[in-house]
Amino acid sequence: MTRSHFARDVAAVLLLALVVPAWPLAQAPDRTLSIGGDVATPLTLGVDALKTLPRTTVEVQGDGRTLRYEGVLLAELLARAGVPLGADLRGDAVASYIVASASDGYRAVFSLAEVDPAFTHNDVIVADTVDGKPLFAYQGPVRIVAPKDAREARSVRMLQRIDVVRLKK
Repeated sequence: MTRSHFARDVAAVLLLALVVPAWPLAQAPDRTLSIGGDVATPLTLGVDALKTLPRTTVEVQGDGRTLRYEGVLLAELLARAGVPLGADLRGDAVASYIVASASDGYRAVFSLAEVDPAFTHNDVIVADTVDGKPLFAYQGPVRIVAPKDAREARSVRMLQRIDVVRLKK
């Protein structure tokens, strides 16, 4: 790189710095989680309300190290919304599923049975901390963590909504 190229690059960066404040500021992430769809009691919980519920910690291997996520079992939240779980999850209800949606439109599906501790030991949680600290901004205030998944594709970041879908006959 020559001096003239360096000066040109510095001038471009300075010009960009003058322009950037004119761009809209990033919106603060929505700090609520809604649970709806085919539920008895639709819920909207603030991130602070999640901290008052029973907590679960799970470990996930990522980036060559073990990450410890803490949050609330997804099943706990679904139970509070009146979703049949445990002994009540049977018959046609076993074909039910949830759609977890992020603020950016990303979505993932879980069957109801695979998040129910009566069916599996896969502790799927709605996490709000990693290694004892709030999630990084790009992860959102809350995210799904499915520790038994071989890939993180269903670990929905910036989680905003959970909808329960019951298949009809």
